[in-house]
Formats: sequence, structure tokens, C-alpha cells
Amino acid sequence: MTELVPIASLVTSDSPRVAGEDVEHVEVLAQTEKPLPPVVVHRPTMRLVDGLHRLQAAVRRGEDRIEVRYVEGSTEDAFILAVQLNAEHGMPLSRRDRVAAAERIIGSHPHWSDRRIAEVTGLAPTTVSALRRRSTDQGDQLNARTGRDGRSRPVNSAAGRQRAGQIIAERPNASLREIAHEAGIALATARDVRLRVRDGKDPVPPKLHEVAKGGALADRRTARGRGEANGAERGGRTRLEPAEISDAERFVNLRKDPSLRFSEAGRALLQLLSTNALDDEKWRWLVSAVPEHRHADIARAARRCGERWLTFADGLEHGGGVRRGRAV
Repeated sequence: MTELVPIASLVTSDSPRVAGEDVEHVEVLAQTEKPLPPVVVHRPTMRLVDGLHRLQAAVRRGEDRIEVRYVEGSTEDAFILAVQLNAEHGMPLSRRDRVAAAERIIGSHPHWSDRRIAEVTGLAPTTVSALRRRSTDQGDQLNARTGRDGRSRPVNSAAGRQRAGQIIAERPNASLREIAHEAGIALATARDVRLRVRDGKDPVPPKLHEVAKGGALADRRTARGRGEANGAERGGRTRLEPAEISDAERFVNLRKDPSLRFSEAGRALLQLLSTNALDDEKWRWLVSAVPEHRHADIARAARRCGERWLTFADGLEHGGGVRRGRAV
């Protein structure tokens, strides 16, 4: 259900677009003869959730009323909806916009998992994780986070497994459901812990011990990076870290690796990667080739390709593969 409301009654602040509207895009919409979709407005505050460019186009046309679709909920939920809607159609959010949105969502929804925030903002989960570690608002780390499926899982699965091992030792006849509930882990994890305990093994596999150590190491590296950045500001010299190697240099190193070059699958992978090894000028050239009416379609297709690469990367990082679009 939509209704016409005075444009003057709408509040345009709190947009996920850090730099505001794009003047050229507003001009294109203002010259469009066909009716534009209604804008989305948060009813409790009358803040514009989606449709900043359409609103400005209506103003440019000299209109004083605009078609509105209302949504309810909290202010922060409205902001998340704004990010989602801007990612689905119209002019995509810039990386700067998406990073700023992720930082805000980390602050307002700290219990959300990195993957869930990444799905909303269109960033990689590893990027969200790095933003979370740098956040000054996360002094009190939560023990569990809510994933994309709405289920709460422990941040450190090693701690949950250790707790499950203690429960099994104290109450050998406890059901898997009881163990999973009290330890804050999945049923499958509780089953695995029980089998490991029965076999006389550590409830926490060696790989998870390494992951926990890696998280602590990453935090120390982040703190060390801040110190080096401060040293650079004071005129000191900063050591070049591996992360600062350019994508082009990394790709050249990959192409030199015989284990990739001399296998059919390896060559296919290098070919796919080569299509992404473009400089900023080439990417701008590709963007300029997309007609206005295809922006949303191409953005959606590109985002799907990105999601497939993320799934592929997850499979590599966890020592598995890709099955039906998911890392295993």
C-alpha cells in the first residue's frame, strides 16, 4: 500500500550514501518519462530509507508530493533495510558506503555474525572481521553471534567444545540436545565431541586450537599495525607487510607456480583469476560500458559472481571444497 505525501515532510539524513546523491544520476531520473517506483520511508521518523535519487529527481521536476511506501521498526533496522535495498537495485553503494555501513551495523548489532553483516553490506566476511577487530566499540566481546539463518553460535567454537566435554564428563548420560543447549554449540558438534571423548581424544581438534591461536595473533598484528602507522605519522619508517603486495604481483607469482600451470584445473583457475586482475582504469572502462537501464542487472550478476568466489575462498580456507554453491 502506497500513498502520496508532501516531499517537505520527509527527512533525508541518515542515508547509507556517505557522499550523498549523484547529481548525474538524479538528472537522468528527472528526464525519465515513465513513473518511478515509490520511495521507502520509515514511518515513525519519516526518514527516507530508499529512493534518495528518485526524491531529488521529483524535486528537480518541480513536484511537491511523492509516492511513498512505509516501513515500521527501529531506526537501526531501517538503516539495515536501506543498505539492503540500495544493494538490490538502482545505483549500487560504493565500497566506502558499504564499509561505513558495516561499521555502523557492527556497533548496533554486535551479536550478528561477520557473514550476516557481509551479506547485508556486500563486503567479504574477512573484511567485516577486520572492521570488527578495529572497532573501538567492541571492548566487551560477545561469546556468541547470530548467523544468517537466525541461529546463535559461539564465536570461539573451541570454548564451546571444551564446555561440552566437561558436561559429558560430569553427566555421561546427558542427551546430545542437552549438551548442545548448555554448551551453546550445534547438535552435530555435540555429537562429534561425544565421539572424541569416547575415543579418549581432546574435545577440541588440533585445527581449532590453531584457529583460536590465529585469532589472538591477528589481534596482536592489528595492534602492532596501529603502532607502525603512528610511527609513520611521526616520521618513522613502516615495514612493508605481505598484505601490502599488489594484486598484480600476487597474480604473477601464481602464474609462475608449476603446480598450477601444469594441470588442466590449475590453468582454468588462473584463466578465471586473470579476468579479475584489472587495474582501476579498466574497471572504470567496464562500468562506462553498462547502459543506465542495465545497472541494477549487471550489479546483481556481479554480486552473485562475488558470492561464488567467496564460497570458493571459504572452501580453500577450511580445507574443503565447493558443493552446491557452499563451502564444505
